[in-house]
Amino acid sequence: MRSITHFVGFQDDRYTLAVKVFGRPDFIHRQWDGRAKSMVCAGDRVIFATGSELDTPKLWSFDDSGVF
Repeated sequence: MRSITHFVGFQDDRYTLAVKVFGRPDFIHRQWDGRAKSMVCAGDRVIFATGSELDTPKLWSFDDSGVF
């Protein structure tokens, strides 16, 4: 099974630095919300600009698919 890479919360040049370190992401999430959390499966790699998967997801979800 292939590991999927998710980037969460990147808004500035840290995205470019993260790509250099981890490679291009399969998914980009603006924020850690219920939708982003539901898309992460066992074995996936989640890279946060700030925070971690232990943070409480935002109450309101954002559909990232229409933006990127």
